[in-house]
Amino acid sequence: MRMLLFSLSVSVLFLFAMPLFAQSLPANASAKSYGDGWECNIGYRSNATACEPVIVPENAYATNRTYGQGWECLHGFRSDAQSDCVAVVVPEGGYLGPSGERWLCLRGFFKLDDSCQQIILPANAYLAEGSYGSPWACKRGFEAKDDNCVIIAVPDNAYLNTSSYGQPWTCERGFFEQAGLCEAVAVPENAYLSDATHDTGWKCERGYAVSGETCELIDLPEHAHLNRSGNGWECDRNFHNSKGRCVLKN
Repeated sequence: MRMLLFSLSVSVLFLFAMPLFAQSLPANASAKSYGDGWECNIGYRSNATACEPVIVPENAYATNRTYGQGWECLHGFRSDAQSDCVAVVVPEGGYLGPSGERWLCLRGFFKLDDSCQQIILPANAYLAEGSYGSPWACKRGFEAKDDNCVIIAVPDNAYLNTSSYGQPWTCERGFFEQAGLCEAVAVPENAYLSDATHDTGWKCERGYAVSGETCELIDLPEHAHLNRSGNGWECDRNFHNSKGRCVLKN
């Protein structure tokens, strides 16, 4: 008898609690899987205390998610301020970007407001690959001047180099630049051409030393030998230089 009374009491309490729970949980909603409260079902969005159905505009599709606006525009359309999906208008010379929400200009065109304008190449130019700076570059042998590509005047005994700045040509081996020309290096007797760019362009043979613009034979003192460069001398071991002579160390 006592067990029956307990069961009746639990049932009565549950019946009274059901309207309160039903009243706190709006239609098209479910209790959160963790924490307190509720959330709208897929296809509905919360509006204060109710769950209203998601209205999917034309040219859009439902995302079937419980967050966000519940829809996204189809590829080739974009959302506007009125929450509609409007077509992305691609101008001539452009193409629809991979996102489907904006357009880009084709190679050979540049963006100007809502259009793609064709790049006008001057003679002896080609389209540049960089995304900044000039959209074109001059062919080898030409340089940009006043929106044109003019031929580079290469002097005799010179060749075009690959430098992107400074002098566009370099003198051939055996010549040096002087006043925009390539003058021949005057190699004295007992010397040979040197590729070093910081000297006269020539170097004395081994056993000879520079003297002005000539190479003179090195006069080795007693107990001396040519140094590593071959263009000077040093005293033998146990000797030291004293006024141009090699004297024995004490």
